[in-house]
Amino acid sequence: MTSTRRWTDQQVEITISVLLRVGVTLAAAIVIIGGILYLIHNGNKFPEDHIFRGEPADLRQIPGVLKDTLALRGRGIIQLGILLLILTPVARVAFSVFAFWQQRDRLYITVTLIVLVILIHGLLTTG
Repeated sequence: MTSTRRWTDQQVEITISVLLRVGVTLAAAIVIIGGILYLIHNGNKFPEDHIFRGEPADLRQIPGVLKDTLALRGRGIIQLGILLLILTPVARVAFSVFAFWQQRDRLYITVTLIVLVILIHGLLTTG
């Protein structure tokens, strides 16, 4: 006979807080590393304040960010950290679906799945 152990509300809250804390800390560390690498390679250049240049096209898409990260380019690593920071609350919502499923709370599963679909749709269709 197998017994299914349900998560308590306190266990869910603790896990979510750890998930958020780790996600934000990891994102910040990645941005700092990218910033240091960027300054090492570009720190001696003077900024051209009168000319606005947005992000290069390759850093506006996930494959380009990953390519620049693997090449140890500072801007790509910074973008990866920002992407991780954006994905941290999405991971929290995804974990909430799992936690509510463990607790067999159908209403919250449904509401949280709707929120997750809206978040993912917004991330994939903007840009």
